[in-house]
Amino acid sequence: MDEAALLACMAYVDLNPVRAKLAVTPEKSEYASVRKRIHAALHGQIQPIELLPFVGDYRQDPPKGLAFSLGDYLELLDWTGRAIREDKAGHNDAALLPILQRLGLDGRAWRELRQSFEKLFHSLVGRPDRVEAVVAARSQHWVHAIGNCRRYFSPG
Repeated sequence: MDEAALLACMAYVDLNPVRAKLAVTPEKSEYASVRKRIHAALHGQIQPIELLPFVGDYRQDPPKGLAFSLGDYLELLDWTGRAIREDKAGHNDAALLPILQRLGLDGRAWRELRQSFEKLFHSLVGRPDRVEAVVAARSQHWVHAIGNCRRYFSPG
């Protein structure tokens, strides 16, 4: 009936494979929508078409999507997944890095990236080594915004 209930329901469903020990982390969960969202974001897509998009903290009535950011949802999911429950088999290991770090994304950079995505990138987006491989395969000499790829998607 409200955003808090929606968040709780989404987190419950996205964490089910971890709790059942079918996946080690939400991003490795084969059948959870969060994996699709992460995959899309890491490959330069704004949101998976088949899922209701995160639209941030818009004050529209009603917003045309989920009124929070993907980064905030991932942090909430990570925090919730670390809770150890005696009645569940699995949980996110406390020794794991936070989810944005596991994905190679800095929290501040992630928010900046999500707010300015279309301004920062016009063609290829992703880890610099992957973008450079595509550029080489196309026999191109450069790609627009490779500096932004290095800034936002360089590993650790």
